[in-house]
Amino acid sequence: MLANLRLVRARVFNSLGLVLALQLGKGDAFFTKNLMTLKIQRSAAEGLVVFTLSGRIRLEHLAELQNLLEFEAPDHSIVLDLSEVRLVDRDAVRFLTHCEADGVKLDNCPAYIREWIEKERNRT
Repeated sequence: MLANLRLVRARVFNSLGLVLALQLGKGDAFFTKNLMTLKIQRSAAEGLVVFTLSGRIRLEHLAELQNLLEFEAPDHSIVLDLSEVRLVDRDAVRFLTHCEADGVKLDNCPAYIREWIEKERNRT
């Protein structure tokens, strides 16, 4: 029971830490599941917000990414810098495809991800 309580507290703390880090402009936020799988770094200048993504993008990260984009979208143009992304799953590719269709710019997109996005776009 105590272990479950600690786990719940850790999850709440991680979520609050992400929100605070982004709102306070600290820049780095981490999504974790045993090991860090995705790092998001936020930078902003003159109406443009860039989220630099590093590591692996998986289904479990997409809801938080969507929340971040929705939070910034009303006031800013958004860029996702994918230069440090190493691995994605199919859900992540579909998410990126929808992001691009909604006006989010994908910078430094690895060739294999770009090719996969094109295949997803042609599939629909």
